[in-house]
Amino acid sequence: MKKLIIAVLLALPIIASAQKFGHINTQELFAEMPEVAQVKLKMDTIQSQYENQLASMNEEFQKKVQDYQTQEATMAEAIKQIRQQELQEMQQRIQLFYQTAEQDIQKKQQELLTPVHEKMTKAIKTVGEREGYTYIFDSAAMVHIGADAVDATPAVKKELGIK
Repeated sequence: MKKLIIAVLLALPIIASAQKFGHINTQELFAEMPEVAQVKLKMDTIQSQYENQLASMNEEFQKKVQDYQTQEATMAEAIKQIRQQELQEMQQRIQLFYQTAEQDIQKKQQELLTPVHEKMTKAIKTVGEREGYTYIFDSAAMVHIGADAVDATPAVKKELGIK
């Protein structure tokens, strides 16, 4: 039993040295993927549509507020209350639209970026398996990267077709 334990302990440095570790900056890689630029263009278009609609709603609201303010002195009390209520409801609709727009934009961005993340993850896994890495770490989250650490970024970029 003692001999087995000694043999295992002696073999550990050999086993550990046979492992291959790599690192990659996924944020940098992700930013260089052409699909990300396409998603950005789509998101800019969607956001612009929401901004235009919101601007139109705000413009209409401001006009109604100005109309109310110019006519307020001559209005009957009951009409004032109705107009004030209309303005409050309109403001609430604008706020609700803004919140819904933000949620829709985030949901759409996630929907469009998920396949890009999956493609990147698949490429990292493919390179890791093909080149025999035991682990590939994200260098953005690492505190120290030694001089002998292997940067797998070029291989993954090649796998993704990024130059």
